[in-house]
Amino acid sequence: MAKTSARSRAGKKEYDNESIEVLEGADRVRKRPAAILGSDGIEGCKHTVLEILANSIDEARGGFGKKIILTKFSDGSYEIEDFGRGCPVDYNNAQQRYNWELVYCELYAGGKYNNNNGSIYEFSLGLNGLGACATQYSSEYMDVTVYRDGFEYSLHFEKGVNIGGLLKKPYKGKRTGTVQRWRPDLEVFTDTNIPSEFFEDTLKKQAVVNPGVEFIFKDQRADGGFEEKKYFYENGISDYVTEITEDKSLSSVQYFEGERVGRDRSDKEDYRVRLSVAFTFSNKVKCAEYYHNSSYLEHGGSPEDAVKLAFTYTINSYLKNNGRYNKNEKPIIFADIEECLVIVSSSFSTLASYENQTKKAITNKFIKDCMNEFLRQNLEVYFMEKPDEAQKICDQVLINKRSREKAEISRLDLKKALSAKNDLANQVAKFNDCRSKDVSVRELYIVEGDSALGSVKMARNAEFQAVIPIRGKILNCLKADYAKIFKSEIITDLIKVLGCGVEVKSEGKRSGKSLSNFNINGLRWNKIIICTDADYDGFQIRTLVLTMLYRLTPTLINEGYVYIAESPLFEITVKEKNGREKAYFAYDENEKNEILKMIGSKKYTLQRSKGLGENEAEMMSLTTMNPQTRRLIKVNPADAEQTAFMFDMLLGDNLQGRKDHISQFGHDYLDMADIS
Repeated sequence: MAKTSARSRAGKKEYDNESIEVLEGADRVRKRPAAILGSDGIEGCKHTVLEILANSIDEARGGFGKKIILTKFSDGSYEIEDFGRGCPVDYNNAQQRYNWELVYCELYAGGKYNNNNGSIYEFSLGLNGLGACATQYSSEYMDVTVYRDGFEYSLHFEKGVNIGGLLKKPYKGKRTGTVQRWRPDLEVFTDTNIPSEFFEDTLKKQAVVNPGVEFIFKDQRADGGFEEKKYFYENGISDYVTEITEDKSLSSVQYFEGERVGRDRSDKEDYRVRLSVAFTFSNKVKCAEYYHNSSYLEHGGSPEDAVKLAFTYTINSYLKNNGRYNKNEKPIIFADIEECLVIVSSSFSTLASYENQTKKAITNKFIKDCMNEFLRQNLEVYFMEKPDEAQKICDQVLINKRSREKAEISRLDLKKALSAKNDLANQVAKFNDCRSKDVSVRELYIVEGDSALGSVKMARNAEFQAVIPIRGKILNCLKADYAKIFKSEIITDLIKVLGCGVEVKSEGKRSGKSLSNFNINGLRWNKIIICTDADYDGFQIRTLVLTMLYRLTPTLINEGYVYIAESPLFEITVKEKNGREKAYFAYDENEKNEILKMIGSKKYTLQRSKGLGENEAEMMSLTTMNPQTRRLIKVNPADAEQTAFMFDMLLGDNLQGRKDHISQFGHDYLDMADIS
C-alpha cells in the first residue's frame, strides 16, 4: 500500500490527529483578542481600559477610595490610579500560588464569583475574572504598583510575560491603592490610539452612576504637560437629569429607588436587585441612558424593556381613564413617550447576565419584571400626587402621537407621489423601463413605431435595456420655435425619459419651464441608441431624432452618449450540407458581395431586410440588441460647426444652400428617389 503523504494533492496540510492545538498563556488573548475583548480593533482596545477602570470603580463603590485618576500619555500608554485597598498580589496559601499570578496571568481567576453570598463586591462591575489578565496579555508592557499592608509591590510585564517577579519593599506612607500603566500592543490590535473624547465620555458616565466619587482625566500634551478635567455628581443620576434639562422641563425631576429580591427562573437562586431611576419630561430635549452595576448599557436590555413597558402602560391607562382619546383613535406607543422623556436608570444586582464580556446589555428576566412592576407603582403614585404634571405630560405625549401619525401619513403620501413621479412608465405612454438603477449600464433604445417596439421588447435584456417608441415623424426642431417644440408630446416624453433637462435659450424658458435646466448628472442612461428601419422613412426619423437632440441636448452628442444601431440591409440564408440553414447579415452592398463570394456555389436566398417590427426576436437580439454581436455607431461630431451647418442646410431655412447642395451632390441620392 502506498504511504499516505502528509500533504494533500492541493498542497494543504491534512486535518488529522496532529491538527488539534491548544493556545497557552498569553496566546489565548493575543491570538484571539476578539473572543475576550469583543474586537481586535479600537473597540477591543477601549475595552481594556474599561476592564481596569471597572476594578477601581468596584473598590470606590465599596467605600474604599473616593477618587480615580485616568491618564492618557502621549506615548500611547494609559494609566489608572485608585485609592482603594490595593490589589492582593502576595502569596495565596489556599491556591498555593501568588495572587499576582492569578490576577494578571490567569483567565477566570478573581474575587467576584460569590457576589450573591454576601461578598465584599456585592454589586460589582467586574464579574468574570478576565479583565486585568486580558489587558495584561494584550499589552506591549504593563507596570503595576500596589500599596497595601504597609508595603509597596511592583510588577512588570512584557507581551504577556512577567519580567523580574514580584518586588516588595516597606512603605511608610498612609495611602493604599493600585496604579496600573500599560501600552496596548499593535501586534494584537489594529489600532490603539483611543481618542480623548472616549475617556471624557466614559468618566462622566461613571461619575453619574457613582455619586460622591471623583473621576479625573489627565491628557498629556505634546509639550509634556497635562490637561485635566474632573467629573463629580454629588447626587448622581438626579443631578445629571437636572443638568440635561436645565430650564427645558415640563415637569419636576423625579427620583425613584428601591430593592427587590427574586430569581430569573423557578429552579434558580434568588438574588438582590437595587433600582434607581431619575426622569423628567421636556418638549425640547430627550435622553435615555441605562446602566447596570455602573456599566453603560449601550444596547439596554432588561432595564430598557422595563421602562418601555411601564411608561407605556401607565400613560396609556391615564389617557383611557380620563377620556383623552378620540373615538376609534389608536393608543400611544413608546416612541410617543420617548420623544419627550429624559430618563437615566442605574440598577445593580448581585447576579447579572450580560450578553457578552463587553457588557453592553443585560438579559436578566427578573430585573425586567421587577423593574416594570417597580416603575408602574411609582408612576401611578406620582400621577396621583401631581395631577397637574400628569396632565401636562400626557398632553405632550398625545401631541407627539398625533404628530407622528400625521407625519407618517404625509410620508406615505409623499412616497406614493414620488414613486409615481419616478416611475416613468406611468408618465410616458408605452415607455418600458429596465430593472437596473445603475446608470453606468442602462441603455435607452428609441425605436420607430409600435411594431418595432414589440420586437425590441422581446429581444432586449430587460435588466439594462429600456425602450421608447416614436409614434410617427417628429417635429423638425431646427425650423420650429421653442413654444411649438414643447407642445409636442413625443418630444416632451423623450426629454422626460432622458432625465437631464434641456439646453434652451432664454426665449424658450417660459415655454419649457416644466422641463428643468440641463444637468448632465440627471441623465438616466449610459447609452441613447436610435434604432430605426434601414429604409428611407427610417433614415428620416433617425435624422429628426438626431436634430432634436442636437438642438435641445447637444452635450449628449458631444459627450458621446448618443448612438445609432445599425440594422442589416440584407439577410442571406444558406442551406448547409447537413440540411440546416445558416443566416448571414450584410449591412451594406460591399458586405453583401463579400458574403456571396465567400459562400461560392452554395445555394442561397437573398432577401432585403424587413422592417424591425417584422423581425424575429432572436434575429433582433443577434443583430441589434446583444452588446456582443450588435453594431453601434457613436454620434460624436468632430467638428460641431460643420455638423450645425449640415443640419441647418438640409433641414433649416437655408433654401438656397439646400438647392446648391442638391445640384452638386444629388446624383449620390438617385437610388432614394421614388420614380415609379
